[in-house]
Amino acid sequence: MSSPRRLLAAIALPLLLPLTACGAQAAEPAADAADGYPVTVGNCGREVTVEAPPQRAVSLNQGSTEILLSLGLADRMVGTATWTDPVAEGLEEANATVPRLADNAPSFEKVLAQEPDFVSASFASTLGEGGVAAREDFENLGVATYLSPADCVKSNEGDGDGVREEPLTMDAVYGEVRDLAAIFGVAERGEELVAELQERVDTATADVDASGVTVLYWFANSEAPYMAGCCGAPGIITGAVGADNVFDDTHAEWPQINWETVADRDPDVLVIGDLTRERQTAETAEAKIRFLETNPVTQHMDAVRNERYILLSGAAMNPSIRTVEGIEKVAQGLRDLGLVD
Repeated sequence: MSSPRRLLAAIALPLLLPLTACGAQAAEPAADAADGYPVTVGNCGREVTVEAPPQRAVSLNQGSTEILLSLGLADRMVGTATWTDPVAEGLEEANATVPRLADNAPSFEKVLAQEPDFVSASFASTLGEGGVAAREDFENLGVATYLSPADCVKSNEGDGDGVREEPLTMDAVYGEVRDLAAIFGVAERGEELVAELQERVDTATADVDASGVTVLYWFANSEAPYMAGCCGAPGIITGAVGADNVFDDTHAEWPQINWETVADRDPDVLVIGDLTRERQTAETAEAKIRFLETNPVTQHMDAVRNERYILLSGAAMNPSIRTVEGIEKVAQGLRDLGLVD
């Protein structure tokens, strides 16, 4: 029987030969890299099995990419895609060695051209029907796939990036780190990364109690703005600092809410996504603040008049290891605004 990689190459070659020539070379596995394999992890209602540590991984979302880079796996990556922001601080050098296939979602053919042996993603909208490809499309070619558990514990139907019946916790993110570390044979690195993230959360929130402070999270779009509902990554941040989200009465991940309703809720603080992508209107924090301060509906809001803004990367507002950065920046922002001791 042909190996999965040979099967993949045979299927993809006629269409992708010009692209394949420039693919990155796979890193040489350590002599004992296959010890303990095959490895199987449960993932979103299915089992993912790898026969050996992946050597040609493609990560289709920034969140997944930054976990792999943080685990020291850049030399086993042959592509990344779908970015909202610059890579996390400290990962710049490693990230520069990995080809970026697209700033947004790449084509299925572009991914196949890298001859991947493993594909990971943060969102079902990327690794699923209507995205780059369904998981089955990769798996039928012998390519193992992994989807962030944070996106599996919610309904992905409807608008607003789906609905969460239960609040997300950092345990889902830590579980993703541990799963990917196990798949790549670097379990110890995974535990070290989780411990580091937990320590950062503890340090950031040790002396913060924002009880009574109301916040709103604006991700993108000025015409029909995406605001955070109760229970996604912003819910983790809000709960960690003890504040209240003015839209905690909706379970949609990112509902689109009209400005009249936003002004009526009149939060104390506006947490604003500062994105570098170019997909929606008002992506950058500068554009968002300009809109808020000139729009007749929003310019009289208390937070706008008093310039109570906290800026976050888009990555920090999505379920990922960057959510810890979100906790740190919101906690510090509340201190800087004089809203907590």
